[in-house]
Amino acid sequence: MQAWFDSLLLMLALPRFGLSTVFIVSFVSATLLPLGSEPAVFGLLKLNPDLFWPAVLVATAGNTLGGAVTWWMGFGAERAYEKLAHHKPPNARALRWLQRFGAKGCLLSWLPLVGDPLCAVAGWLKLPFWPCVAYMAIGKFGRYVTMTASLLWLFPGHLPH
Repeated sequence: MQAWFDSLLLMLALPRFGLSTVFIVSFVSATLLPLGSEPAVFGLLKLNPDLFWPAVLVATAGNTLGGAVTWWMGFGAERAYEKLAHHKPPNARALRWLQRFGAKGCLLSWLPLVGDPLCAVAGWLKLPFWPCVAYMAIGKFGRYVTMTASLLWLFPGHLPH
């Protein structure tokens, strides 16, 4: 198992496969797994600052795709819950809030801790998939531009080779 994990890390190593690493880390971090993708984006850009826009776009694509998968997980969980329990979903505050704002609430999918569950709740509520994905993409793109530019401003200079 350790050899497989080591070979996977070698295959995804920065900068040789930098953009693929950013995509995979961004995708996984948008699921319900506790992982942040900003360090991977920042690390790649410290090694190759010319990749700012490609890295931001690849991270946005990976994170949005991960959010879409999380939406489907919520959708499937609601269907299983209804089939097995024959109950109405709990009328929690977050559910009511997202019902009120609809797909536009997915603009906040970039937020730490609540953003990924927000995508699952959107699926649970059967909010329209493509508008949710579009709002996720807008929010996540804004986060990557802001966070990456801020980190590069706070920590200027290139890493030694």
